[in-house]
Amino acid sequence: MDRTVTLVDEHGTPIGEAGLLDAHTGRGKLHRAFSVYVFRNGRKEILIQRRCDKKMLWAGVWANTCCSHPFEDEGPAEAGERRLKEELGFTTPLIPHSDYVYRAECPSGKGVEHEYVTMLVGYCPDADVQPNPDEVSEWKWMATDALLKDFEK
Repeated sequence: MDRTVTLVDEHGTPIGEAGLLDAHTGRGKLHRAFSVYVFRNGRKEILIQRRCDKKMLWAGVWANTCCSHPFEDEGPAEAGERRLKEELGFTTPLIPHSDYVYRAECPSGKGVEHEYVTMLVGYCPDADVQPNPDEVSEWKWMATDALLKDFEK
């Protein structure tokens, strides 16, 4: 974990850099991130993944299609497409949807997320998913209405 992330203020304006581990420990440091959501069937299904058990944060947890951090001179969509290929073995054009700030402590107690996140949306009805086992332990297409019902539970 020797790479850096871009620290930002609550408006997403860069204010510096921090090591990836430093940004995700202690109280966490607000930094840029992106979150990818790939759909098919007219947004009736979403591709989700179960994070690898080796991950520091949220190991073994079902999550969105993928997420990570852009490199210093990389835009969110470019970063999302790169990371989609690294984690799930395919790519598709991604469109920025919205930005938000969140902070959450990992239930394992091993770290924290404090991120200025750009949500990225893609559509890929014929994705040839080939997950990287160091990143993803399982994946599936899930009906979005079923996922929303799971959230309610």
